Amino acid sequence: MVKIKREALELALGASKNTYPDEFIALLRDNDEKTITHILVLPRSTYGKGFSSVDFNMLPMFSHSCGSFHSHPVPNPRPSRGDRLFFAKLGDVHLIAGYPYGERDVRAYDREGKEIPLEILD
Repeated sequence: MVKIKREALELALGASKNTYPDEFIALLRDNDEKTITHILVLPRSTYGKGFSSVDFNMLPMFSHSCGSFHSHPVPNPRPSRGDRLFFAKLGDVHLIAGYPYGERDVRAYDREGKEIPLEILD
């Protein structure tokens, strides 16, 4: 089970809407209780049509990054082959939001691309 603070999710969904039709990408930060509390938007991230990337050179040393968030400009929030390759490199939790970027359009995956339950906390 993945838990995320509503405020963090709303920030990521808002950024996804603002970036549309390009993909948005950010990293996830959790706390000691393994709840995602923050979205880390790194400088020099790339947002494009059908792809997005982060510049890992811009990752703060003590970021406590636990995974990633990115958007798809279509209603399908399932990971692509490229997404699964990226998941395996970074963290244990990965969220994908499909268009139109509401709470119901978000899915959580483990590092292998298997869907896991997502709980949104107020």
